[in-house]
Amino acid sequence: MARGSSYYNHTKVTEEHRRLRDAEARVTGADWKAIGPYVVDREWGVPREDYSPDGNAWAAFPHSHARSRAYRWGEDGIAGVCNRFQNWAMALALWNGKDPILKERFFGLAGPEGNHGEDAKEIWANEDATPCATWLRMRYVYPMQRFPYEKLVEQSAARTREEPEPELPDALEGGMAALTGGEFWDVTVEYGKASADEVLMRVRARNCRPASAGDAGTETIHILPTLWFRNTWSWGYDQRRPAIRG
Repeated sequence: MARGSSYYNHTKVTEEHRRLRDAEARVTGADWKAIGPYVVDREWGVPREDYSPDGNAWAAFPHSHARSRAYRWGEDGIAGVCNRFQNWAMALALWNGKDPILKERFFGLAGPEGNHGEDAKEIWANEDATPCATWLRMRYVYPMQRFPYEKLVEQSAARTREEPEPELPDALEGGMAALTGGEFWDVTVEYGKASADEVLMRVRARNCRPASAGDAGTETIHILPTLWFRNTWSWGYDQRRPAIRG
């Protein structure tokens, strides 16, 4: 909408309206859109990361490679934010003490793996956001038991296109009862901006196992907010190597 329209002249102009106006007018020190939720949910398996001789993007960069290879054109993560140029990114990593890898990104099936094609096999919701990303909130359901990576792949391979695709509860030990019975962590991630270039992150994890279970307090979750720089030096784009200082 054009600047100066009734959108900004409305009688109930909020602080967010003013931030939008300043960002669009490029007011110095008020670029409220410079940092936002610009980190994608999945960068692995996409054509822009495919440098294979046969053009098979799924095989060239599968999910299992993402934890040990640097992306070239972007980053992914859980509840991720970054600056406009994605020189740096911040997201959430988790570990329930049982998975073989950190939960740094959502798990999903590649196109050839799913009986209905590519599909994410996680449970999450982006719950709230303001236009300038001055407030963001998302929730993620993290099972207490070992995440069934292999089982989800096996179940999908065993089903035909005419059958329903398996979802996370289908592969959990105990099925849907594992979730309805509270065998998961309810993780909430919130971001708030103190200024245009100052972002605060809050992570809360709620143990959903009922107290009647007797061992509700015995489970542990490791919460690892992670800040990193996108690797631009390995590709010759920019030879400078940044550093994080406390």
